[in-house]
Amino acid sequence: MEIITGYTGKPHVTSEQDRDVNIGVVGEGSYVLRTGMQLAAEVSSNNEIKIRDGVLMHQGCTASIKKNTYDSLTITNGSQGMKRVDLIVARYEKNQDNGIESLDLKVIQGTPAESNPAAPQYTEGDIQAGDYVADMPMYQVIIEGLNITEVKKMFKVIGSNKNLSNKVAELNENITSVKSVNKNITKMIAGSKVVNAKASTSVQVFTNSEINKALGVTNSSNANTVVLMTNGDGLAQKVHVEGSTYLNSAWHATFNQDASAGSIRINYVIFYFGYGAVTVE
Repeated sequence: MEIITGYTGKPHVTSEQDRDVNIGVVGEGSYVLRTGMQLAAEVSSNNEIKIRDGVLMHQGCTASIKKNTYDSLTITNGSQGMKRVDLIVARYEKNQDNGIESLDLKVIQGTPAESNPAAPQYTEGDIQAGDYVADMPMYQVIIEGLNITEVKKMFKVIGSNKNLSNKVAELNENITSVKSVNKNITKMIAGSKVVNAKASTSVQVFTNSEINKALGVTNSSNANTVVLMTNGDGLAQKVHVEGSTYLNSAWHATFNQDASAGSIRINYVIFYFGYGAVTVE
């Protein structure tokens, strides 16, 4: 084993080691970091695109454009009546003779077509495996006739560890909030039931024993159960179900007026919190 971030009396840190550390922290993909202008593209003319400042990490290899500056890329003229898709890539290259490495922005020109032009191919490559060229797609440049009509971003912007920690904290808070709301609801069931109504402002829908059987419990009561009800067929019965009432060990649907004698469909949701119930004074 050899130390990386430590003084040894001589230069010893290699680019391969540095990339391995970055891959271990950020990931093995290719990303733009959340700093500066995040390498935003700006169409300056139909022959020039400016890439603003920012930092990228391409398979662990980092490169930047200095703050408040830009890199200028030349786009070859389009053709009247033709369409073309060019590709802007961040290209890693390693000189096979002397091992010198570079990471620069390049334009790969596409092939003109009257319709549906294809984006040009690029070299994927694997830097840590020793490939001499590896491209990171940055933007597709859409050209129609003589004009650049669109610049499509192709990279992913990745947040910092602080951003990630904040999102995890927010997620945990949301989960805790949901648990706090639902921790005492142990069973829930929904369905539809047809019952016989009289010319009255209510009708019995469930007894405690019926709810016990439906939920598989033994102690359902007005102290640990809530039943929500609606009129499931307004054409058959013109009444509106205004709520539910518990009376004499049974749940009743309550109406805004007397129902007509006959059948009524009641749609319902039953919430049971018999175990671990929370009492609020």
